Amino acid sequence: MSSPSEDRTAKQAIADDKWDDCMSCRVTGSAAFVGLGVYSYYTGMSNLRKQEQAIMQGSTKYKMGSRRLGIATISASLIGLGVWRAFN
Repeated sequence: MSSPSEDRTAKQAIADDKWDDCMSCRVTGSAAFVGLGVYSYYTGMSNLRKQEQAIMQGSTKYKMGSRRLGIATISASLIGLGVWRAFN
């Protein structure tokens, strides 16, 4: 059985190591999320403009406004994750 001091130092070492993250990992992860957010916004809006006629003629209740909102929300979420990743 381990002594209480050994147990405490092991737990402290695990707690200290839990959020240890290198700067290049943060930069890469942040750039990936931000890049994906920008890409999804650009391609989503581009495809939406191309399909606008078909969408407006369709019988669906989800017209252009709600689709734009969906694309913007997903893109903003990804960019937000990238910013969060950079600072946390």
